Amino acid sequence: MRRHNRGAFLRLVHLSGGVSRAELARRMNLNRSTIKTLTAELSAAGLVREVAQTDNRHQGRPSFVVWPETERFHVLAFDVAVDRLVAARIGLGGVVLDREVAARRRSGVDLDYVVTTLAELGRRLAEAAPSTSTCVGVGASYCGMIRPADGTVRFGPDLGWVDQAFGAELARRLGLGLRVRVGNEAHLGALAEHLRGAGMGAQNLVYLHGDVGVGGGIIVGGTVLDGDAGYGCELGHMVVNPHDGRPCGCGSSGCLEAEAGERALLDAARRPPEVFGRDAVREVADAAAAGDADARAALDYVGDWLGIGVANLINLFNPAVVVFGGMLRDVYAGVLPRVRSRVARNVLPVAKEKVRLSVSALGDDTTLIGAGELGFSRLLRDPLGDVAPGPQRQFSSGP
Repeated sequence: MRRHNRGAFLRLVHLSGGVSRAELARRMNLNRSTIKTLTAELSAAGLVREVAQTDNRHQGRPSFVVWPETERFHVLAFDVAVDRLVAARIGLGGVVLDREVAARRRSGVDLDYVVTTLAELGRRLAEAAPSTSTCVGVGASYCGMIRPADGTVRFGPDLGWVDQAFGAELARRLGLGLRVRVGNEAHLGALAEHLRGAGMGAQNLVYLHGDVGVGGGIIVGGTVLDGDAGYGCELGHMVVNPHDGRPCGCGSSGCLEAEAGERALLDAARRPPEVFGRDAVREVADAAAAGDADARAALDYVGDWLGIGVANLINLFNPAVVVFGGMLRDVYAGVLPRVRSRVARNVLPVAKEKVRLSVSALGDDTTLIGAGELGFSRLLRDPLGDVAPGPQRQFSSGP
């Protein structure tokens, strides 16, 4: 019970950034004496610090606020998208302390390039970190279907990854003696928006993430819905156009990502096949806003199919909020009228009463921050376990 309370205490501080002893007692349903003891234990471990602040409501009585030791404990977080690789050092409390970015070519199965590049980015971050800061975990986000037990990418249709040992290989290249916990990018995006972004306070949330395709994550009752083996909520492969749908990289046709993904948008906007990527998507969105008829028609086309998908998801899960991230954040303003129209026409009356549509509040860091939460998971379960405090972990000199 004491270990559980320590973990719950540190999680609240980690997510809140700074929280008073009184609020901790209220939210944990514990007495002040127990909260004081937990504060002392975690302060002694260097995980939190307590600052007395004057409370003007009680005639100068000090209010004790507990803060995470952001600079002393961090994780390495990696985000693998189709066109870019990102590494970051994220401090306790969810603060991005430093980052490195590299391009990724659309060149098929590139496991060696990805893990070699990420390990180098991680090495730079580690070398730049203060000697007093301890790495307590590693988390990674990948744009594909992930086996949670070992971080294997079972299926990544955009670049043809099948059964690639991503987590194990990255852990070996990093040489930190830490497991690399890997999650699907949209699942982690949903988690991040639920904990820190547009879905804070919402226990039921749908997150749609645009990269080349469309990924999805669903929060039900505050928990990520991941299916029997961790492969659930592949919302981009929900069939929305079964009769004459566009072919999809998964082998099916008429999937949501085939009708509302990057290529569908660019084709509808009459952009040539050699034009692709995030900048091309943004150019179409800007052109539509400036009055380009082809670009406007493309956003209407994508928005209608996206709206059908969103309407289905609202009817199925009754979320409080639907969040649009990644590439969908760039086109959100342009597709919103068609999405709202579909919600108005196709969602059951009581299900649409309170649902809110929103862009990601965490921007392009959504999936990266989700990966960071994976990295912190062990520490937050057992704050005084063998992952903290300890000496600064060093990278091996080998590959």
